Amino acid sequence: MVISLSLVVLLLVLVSIFVRGGGLKFSHALVCVLLGFCLASSSMAATIHDGLSATAEVVSALRP
Repeated sequence: MVISLSLVVLLLVLVSIFVRGGGLKFSHALVCVLLGFCLASSSMAATIHDGLSATAEVVSALRP
C-alpha cells in the first residue's frame, strides 16, 4: 500500500505540472490514465466515488 500511495502522489504531482504547462501530449495523457487506474485501486476510490456521486446529485437538483 505504501508503494501504491507514493505512486499516486508522484502521478498527481506530474499531472498538476502538465496541467499548469497547458499542453497535453500523448505521454501526458498516459500519465493521467495511469493516475486514474492507481486512484481506482487505492483506498481513496470509495471516497472519490462518494464525493462525485454527491456532487452529481447536487447539480441534478439545481433548477435554472
